Amino acid sequence: MQSIELFTGAGGLALGVSRAGFNHLAVVERDIDSCETIRENKRRRVERIHHWPVANCDVRDFDCSSIPEGVELLAAGVPCQPFSIGGKHKGHSDERNMFPETIDIIRRVKPLAVLIENVRGLLRPSFSKYFSYIELLLTYPEIRRKNDEQWIGHLARLEQYHTRGRRDGLYYRVVHRILNAADYGVPQKRERLFMVAFRADLGIEWAFPSPTHSPERLLWEQYCTGEYWDRHKIPVSRKRKAAVQPPDRIRNVRGCLFSPKLKPWRTVRDAISGLPKPFSSRTLSEPGLTHYSIPGARSYVGHTGSPLDEPAKTLKAGVHGVPGGENMLALPDGSVRYFTIRESARLQTFPDSFVFPSSWTESMRQIGNAVPVMLAELIARNLKSKLNQHAAGM
Repeated sequence: MQSIELFTGAGGLALGVSRAGFNHLAVVERDIDSCETIRENKRRRVERIHHWPVANCDVRDFDCSSIPEGVELLAAGVPCQPFSIGGKHKGHSDERNMFPETIDIIRRVKPLAVLIENVRGLLRPSFSKYFSYIELLLTYPEIRRKNDEQWIGHLARLEQYHTRGRRDGLYYRVVHRILNAADYGVPQKRERLFMVAFRADLGIEWAFPSPTHSPERLLWEQYCTGEYWDRHKIPVSRKRKAAVQPPDRIRNVRGCLFSPKLKPWRTVRDAISGLPKPFSSRTLSEPGLTHYSIPGARSYVGHTGSPLDEPAKTLKAGVHGVPGGENMLALPDGSVRYFTIRESARLQTFPDSFVFPSSWTESMRQIGNAVPVMLAELIARNLKSKLNQHAAGM
């Protein structure tokens, strides 16, 4: 099956979609450094990336005439800064708001399915009306905004069309949900908004996949059975030091019921296990591993780093560089240090073969902006399964 990817960044979403079995006809990204990261991985012939056709341009300048109408999937990590809690909160008035441009390409390409990722901040009350507008834009991409028409006027026309009950031309059935990546095996508590749409003429019924991992199962294996510590060969004396969970929380876990099919949340320790101690400089790090330390980490109120035996806090790109206290590891002895590039890549489930050739700051920006590869693959596989069923006439 074929696909097109907009706002590719360093390629987390694109790699997950490729792993699910889609063949990218184009990956579009205007940022030069991000494109260089993809090209370096193409040169290294990293899994599924070497054949990606990279379009280093603004989405508004992308010529989609080579993309066949009815391509199976359009995926887009639409820029999140206009709606991010840590941003300037300009929303629809921010020049980086690319939802209208995304819908414009959907209107021209008419993909069978659409997958969009963004920050959960888009669902805040202050943006709720604009999110309703985005949903209706995606549902009816052929009802275009008129010249000099404000978006609020366009929203009113879309609402009227939606409520009349009769559908003409191209339209999509749209669902959305906030997913926590930790619930799907990513070693990071990362909540993001996902929107999925299927072309209505396909008649496909779809729902977001159920979680595969749970925090209760992690606590059970840590403080009830001890399987977690045994798996990591942690001595009894160190187990006690690491056991910082409140007693009442542990008692609650002992008394709760959870599906035996669910796996434990994956932790930072799970993710970085097997890596050597960070090297003192980039020149000493193994080629491609980018596993070297950055000095200056410090803990302060609200920025205390990620505990070793829990999923990491959300990795962030930052508006003005890497956020000082966000991308840190909090060690059991009370000390903190910055995550290395390789550790951060593992927390976003990039394979170790995937390299980030830029500086630490630039690499962390790209990693912090990425969609976890594992979560992208899981959703894309689910979409592909439904498309295959439809193609087979099931």
